[in-house]
Amino acid sequence: MVASSHKSIWMQLMKFVISSTALLKQIAALNGVIVSNPIVPILENFLFDIKDGILTVTASDLQTSMMVSLAVDSQASGSVAVPAKMLIDTLRNLPEQPVTFTINPDTYVVELQSDNGHYKLAGENAADFPRVPEAKNLQTIELTAEVFSSAIAYTLFAVSTDEMKPNMNGVYVQLQKTGITFVSTDSHRLVRYRRFDVSSPVESSVIIPRKALTLLKNTLPSDGTPLQVAFSKSNAFIEFANMRMVCRLIDERFPDYEYVIPTANDKVLEIDRVALLGSLKRMAIYANKSTNQVRLKITPRILEVHAEDIDFSNEGEEKLPCHYEGQEMEIGFNAKFLIEGLSNLNSQKVIFKLSEPNRAGLLVPDATADNEDVLMLIMPVMLNTYYY
Repeated sequence: MVASSHKSIWMQLMKFVISSTALLKQIAALNGVIVSNPIVPILENFLFDIKDGILTVTASDLQTSMMVSLAVDSQASGSVAVPAKMLIDTLRNLPEQPVTFTINPDTYVVELQSDNGHYKLAGENAADFPRVPEAKNLQTIELTAEVFSSAIAYTLFAVSTDEMKPNMNGVYVQLQKTGITFVSTDSHRLVRYRRFDVSSPVESSVIIPRKALTLLKNTLPSDGTPLQVAFSKSNAFIEFANMRMVCRLIDERFPDYEYVIPTANDKVLEIDRVALLGSLKRMAIYANKSTNQVRLKITPRILEVHAEDIDFSNEGEEKLPCHYEGQEMEIGFNAKFLIEGLSNLNSQKVIFKLSEPNRAGLLVPDATADNEDVLMLIMPVMLNTYYY
């Protein structure tokens, strides 16, 4: 009788109340961590941990873990693994209202009580959920969410998706006493973004994987929210507002990117960014779908943008005003790469620095803030009028 009474009290303690939309908003940000058919089945769950009126929800794929902490109306303490997809689908279809969670610590059954419904989910033992690495005695860098968000926006699109090139499957971060440099490349293009208003007392370099940065891109606020980043030999620890992320770093050697950035591009083209972006999007419609090639014919005042698909007799051409210094030239580029590069710049005008039709071109904004520097390198594609 005493044991039964004790069990009843414990089950009563495993309760908390929270807004349906508030919980959904937070765990939806974590949902991108979870993969289908994970190696460890329990990773299809969120880990719920309640202590001192704080609910911490964790999602993990063994390589990346994200955690969010929320205040809840509860005196409970305990943990349980909750089926992620079922919970999110349930909350998405509920209107805004308080939802009461009741957790049975013996059977791991999770019950939800809404204004007009009752739902029961089969949870799992929290002890089976992998432990998240802890940050201890690490050198921490403090910056703002806006700085880190900008770095991700400038570099993420150029990260390689080729699994055969693991050293390019993330963004290379150089920590220096004079600033921080972020670099990404997929062999066809390269982006280098520098910040001079953030520094590190200890100089080092790491490669942060693409998935972790994609998740951060979707959750980081683009304001002055304080953000802390710490690195160990194998992990990055990122914390802001009520969220934390731990991700395994890529243990590979990043290419010597400085070596490939040309320094003697003496032909300079200045043009309106939005106008060129619009033209390239239209010309891409007429380009060969396998090469996405567009031809740029550059003269002192006019840029001709030309695309064709010989196989289907499709062809398009536009002329745009520009300012160009240098010998007239024709050069080919992958329209997709130019479009992505221009889309991730914010300036009114952009500057192309070129040398020869078979050498890399540099794309930079015509103006940047004093505390930053951005450079994009794009490799040309061979035009049929040139043979090398």
